[in-house]
Amino acid sequence: MSSKANSKADLEHAPQQGRIGFIGLGRMGTAMAANLAAAGKDVLAYVRRPEQVTKLLPLGLKPTTTFSDLFDCAVVVSMLPDDAAVQQVTFGRKDLSIAGLLMGLMPGAIHLSMSTISPAIASQLASEHARNGQSYVAAPVFGNPDAAKAHQLYVIAAGPQPDLERCQPIFDALGQQTFAVGDTPATANLIKLVGNAMIAANLEILGEICALAQKRGLDTRELLAILTATMFGSRFHRIYGGKIADQEYRTGGLVFPLALKDVRLVLQEGEMAGVPMPTLSVVRDRFLTGIARGYSELDWSALGLLASEEAGLNIESVKSGATRGATHDEHRELNGSPAASAGPIT
Repeated sequence: MSSKANSKADLEHAPQQGRIGFIGLGRMGTAMAANLAAAGKDVLAYVRRPEQVTKLLPLGLKPTTTFSDLFDCAVVVSMLPDDAAVQQVTFGRKDLSIAGLLMGLMPGAIHLSMSTISPAIASQLASEHARNGQSYVAAPVFGNPDAAKAHQLYVIAAGPQPDLERCQPIFDALGQQTFAVGDTPATANLIKLVGNAMIAANLEILGEICALAQKRGLDTRELLAILTATMFGSRFHRIYGGKIADQEYRTGGLVFPLALKDVRLVLQEGEMAGVPMPTLSVVRDRFLTGIARGYSELDWSALGLLASEEAGLNIESVKSGATRGATHDEHRELNGSPAASAGPIT
């Protein structure tokens, strides 16, 4: 086929301008997609299971259970839990002859990955999309499902400048601030990972401090009020510190397996760069301990629960209040991890 014919075909099958595809409808993804729809965006939301369709319609979304429906979108957002899930929706399933975004998206379309994944995979996806005449933008976010609902996410975005400008209306609809960090997508993912590593390390020390306070008869809420009013007044310290001070550990937020994944990725980056990270090695082991004790469905603030246990505190009331025994899919749905609804593209 001649270059002229190719040009005509590209025009005939150009992406539908303004239509946004969305993959990954867990708690986090659903809140984000709903905010896009509320902002007047045309959002096509992919779900694996037909029974999920009725839940999305009242949110102004246009659900589909056919993955290939996304291929006509100008931008496809993926909000998935890990490298493997993002790779599957990008590369497809060769064993089942199912095309992923890489083979299905039209030239000029953007794959906007808002997932927390490794810098190495981000670089691979950016390279492969460019080879196919598509664009790739990495834009992981800081914030939990409640922040997502309130349009209070912080977006860390990296990619070619023209593509960042095309995605900016999406960022504006989702978050309170966007940090553009260059044209290399891997940069955004590294920043998100080190941010999560700092949160995890802080949760560990918060848990230890609150356990000490309890054993010495201090009011943990009063202690937290003093600390947040002086040197540690971030939103993170107030929210997660409050959970630990009150020993309220529930499902929601970033659960132990996903937090462990992020810490491991940062440790890999440190090893490759020749940077020892002994504090994070301890935090990694703490998440492993929590998973071994059956806390896989709990928010990562439950590092405070481990600290209480090891301090010999009475935690039976805490355990009874925690949601336990959810199925794997329920765990992912409850905790803003979209893989349950995105699922295999079959």
